Amino acid sequence: MRASEMREKTQEELTLELSSLKNELFKLRFQLATNQLENPMKLKAVKKDIARVLTVMRDMELKGR
Repeated sequence: MRASEMREKTQEELTLELSSLKNELFKLRFQLATNQLENPMKLKAVKKDIARVLTVMRDMELKGR
């Protein structure tokens, strides 16, 4: 998901998105540990998405939204 799409969401929606991304990251790490992960680049993509969500949330916090 792009940062511009995330900026259109509310704080609650971003919190839910962050929760689902962290859950997905947990599952991917578990698959990596058990050698069942098919695409290791998915880990990197999910980590970047988490960082994007946190950045947008912090930006909204600073702007007072």
